[in-house]
Amino acid sequence: MNFMDPIVWAIVLIVIGCALVVLEVFIPSGGLISFLATLALLGGLVMAFRQNAAAGMGLLVLTVIAVPTAVGLAFKYWPRTPMGKAFLGELAQEGDLVPEDPRRELVGRVGIAKSKMLPSGAIQIDGKTIDAISQGMAIEPGQTVLVVEVKGNRVMVRPADEEETHRAAIVSDDLLSKPIEELGLESLEDPLG
Repeated sequence: MNFMDPIVWAIVLIVIGCALVVLEVFIPSGGLISFLATLALLGGLVMAFRQNAAAGMGLLVLTVIAVPTAVGLAFKYWPRTPMGKAFLGELAQEGDLVPEDPRRELVGRVGIAKSKMLPSGAIQIDGKTIDAISQGMAIEPGQTVLVVEVKGNRVMVRPADEEETHRAAIVSDDLLSKPIEELGLESLEDPLG
């Protein structure tokens, strides 16, 4: 096969057309790159059909398979390349996609039911009242509860067993874990003031 053979030129044009289609997906050009890709693909197919019908049909099938495959592979691998990272920026991590919710720190904490929970009601943890939902059972006011899940805007609780209640009582007696305002001390921000 000679480099001047029309089939070689047709294949080169189809490869160039596939590359231009991939570029059009990632680089906004107002349709200019897609116009050039269409010209390259059609030019390659016309050259192949002018050579003979079998070569033209073969390259037509190859083009129909190659273009979607090239775009799919580009979507999969190009964002991970240095050039793809430069164009698109860094890929988002799992932690970046989840909004910060301070209530997620409540999971595993023990509180007290402030109202009857059938299934929703109010609980108190560290002096703060929080709306919560029980996991299907009724909870009486004053009963200790354990926060088991925070999902969306729902705080799910269940009745705490004796061990969890005892552990929470020990932690609440620890002076170092309490906020300074709760201990009745003045702020340590300005020691001379």
